[in-house]
Amino acid sequence: MKDRILQLQEEISHLTAQTLEEVEALRIKYLSKKGEISQLFNDFRNVSNEEKREIGQLLNVLKNNAQDKINQLKEKLEANRGNVEKIDLTRTAEPIQIGTRHPLSIVRNEIATIFSGIGFTIAEGPEIEDDWHVFEALNFPADHPARDMQDTFFIEKNPDILLRTHTSSVQTRVMTQQKPPIRMIFPGRVYRNEAISYRAHCFFHQVEGLYIDKNVSFADLKQALIYFAKEMFGMDTQIRLRPSYFPFTEPSAEMDISCNLCGGKGCPFCKYTGWVEILGCGMVDPNVLENCGIDSKIYSGYAFGMGVERITNLKYQVKDLRMFSENDIRFLRQFESAY
Repeated sequence: MKDRILQLQEEISHLTAQTLEEVEALRIKYLSKKGEISQLFNDFRNVSNEEKREIGQLLNVLKNNAQDKINQLKEKLEANRGNVEKIDLTRTAEPIQIGTRHPLSIVRNEIATIFSGIGFTIAEGPEIEDDWHVFEALNFPADHPARDMQDTFFIEKNPDILLRTHTSSVQTRVMTQQKPPIRMIFPGRVYRNEAISYRAHCFFHQVEGLYIDKNVSFADLKQALIYFAKEMFGMDTQIRLRPSYFPFTEPSAEMDISCNLCGGKGCPFCKYTGWVEILGCGMVDPNVLENCGIDSKIYSGYAFGMGVERITNLKYQVKDLRMFSENDIRFLRQFESAY
């Protein structure tokens, strides 16, 4: 009996199978109630008492080895079959279509590239902010009427925490942590509690810029904006600056560009004015500099901010802002050729 056990041990160690059916046949041959190993256990009663201990140990080892071998063969074949089943034989032989960049990402990256050409670097900050960085440091006292210009999402049970309404909050963080000169742009998503329509959304994207150094003037601001407009919309683009109001800049202005559809002659897109508004700007208010720990008697600076959706609309004539966030593949595929 001992020789038969050793013979089966050798036989089982070299078992192979090409299909799960063959594995099942091996299991029946060796491990079923009428299998060869079970038959050996039945014959164990005839073993002499002197050999029972040794033969019993050999039988247990044989049975365990056989079970392990069968399991290994089964698991290997099931894994291979799983890989085959994952192949979709109905799929087209054409190459898989690659994705496209989102139009907002395309324009945001283009804006960043343009300003990097004149020395601006990029900084980012948290979308959930505190009141000081979003409002108070930027010359928005608690009772300031300018706060009503922005419908804010406040975090429940904590009126000091809110979703930022502009990326100017990153400006205040930079100004409190870094000494001038500062020359940075701040791209990011912002939130305002507005009804969603074709012309407005509760979230949108901004790129703001800040330059602080000694002897910075409004002329420096104008030259930077002229450079941006011509690089973004073409060398024939003209700009105009109109007086405006922002709590954090003084003086403040809004910038228009000559309509890139009619060349400034007047069309429905520009409401026959020949001009289209694209951004707000101005010289950083001395109070803002002082709030952030910068001596306004030594340093001055300018700031500007634009909506990425607005610039994207001008470049691609997207009529409905909701298209940017609905993930319609038919819309996104129109930008496959964009860089």
